[in-house]
Amino acid sequence: MLALYFFLVLNGFLLGAVFINILRKFSLSHNLLIPKGIPLVGGIGMGLSFVLVSLLSLFIYKGLSKEIVGIIASSSIMLAFGILDDWRELSIWAKFLVQIIAISLLIFFGIRTQIVYIGNLLNIIVTFIWVLGITNAFNHLDVMDGMASGTALIVSAAFFAISILNADIKSAILSLTLAGVVFSFFLYNFPPAKIYMGNSGSHFLGFVLAAIALIISYAPLERKIALISPLFILGLPIFDTTFLILIRIIKKNLPFKKSNDHLVLRFLGLGYSKKKTLFIMLSLCLFFCLCGIVVSQVSNLWGMGTVVFAILVSLVISIKMSKVAING
Repeated sequence: MLALYFFLVLNGFLLGAVFINILRKFSLSHNLLIPKGIPLVGGIGMGLSFVLVSLLSLFIYKGLSKEIVGIIASSSIMLAFGILDDWRELSIWAKFLVQIIAISLLIFFGIRTQIVYIGNLLNIIVTFIWVLGITNAFNHLDVMDGMASGTALIVSAAFFAISILNADIKSAILSLTLAGVVFSFFLYNFPPAKIYMGNSGSHFLGFVLAAIALIISYAPLERKIALISPLFILGLPIFDTTFLILIRIIKKNLPFKKSNDHLVLRFLGLGYSKKKTLFIMLSLCLFFCLCGIVVSQVSNLWGMGTVVFAILVSLVISIKMSKVAING
């Protein structure tokens, strides 16, 4: 298995670097997808690399399951329309419709929440809310160099860890492949960024991570607390989006209206550099991920204690950062 994991990381990283380099040079030479002087092709490079390495690895080592094909097919739809969105920005309703179609395909392939006792219909509704929420949360997170890619790197590594602990090889393959691909992009996207992922990249990453979270088995039924493990592993984008919406509601602004009150921008408002802000935010992401891993492995009592601790930390950060003065 060590050879497999080394193969995944190395091939994901190398293929990602190759695609990103080629696409970056093509974008610059043909003046395509460069709205602010920096190519928006990172998402295309990551998407292509992830699909190719995942298909090859799963076919060679474990075979392609219906669920894996569903994730690759539906995330490819997100990537394709994301490219169109980067080229000529789609309306909010058009983006929403594409996301609904992609999630419907995901559910068609059998990928949805498996919460006992709530029935199929409610599980489908929860699946829609989950994937829509995480997909758009990642898009909101992508407001500073390295932010969304660094988060995706840590989150995919956390999902890999849980997959290994549960002997779930297929989920491990997808998670580690994504980690290798994202790492190649992160090196180009680290401040100051040489390339951006665009909406194609942020929506693609959020969608894939939300889908991977659905296919992992976290714990037996007697440890119900483990069901909230993915909420903590994806805790940073969830926390950031929740903070953003609440602040806008308090200020009597529309929750989804664009403004500069993101958590990242508030740290910058305190005078921190981009690199220091990135370090703080990714450390917070790592904190949430570690809490998620702990919750998936310990008893209900210890898991609840971990949940309470994480919530208290989140509240302290929220209260402190809500007092930071910003413009707009």
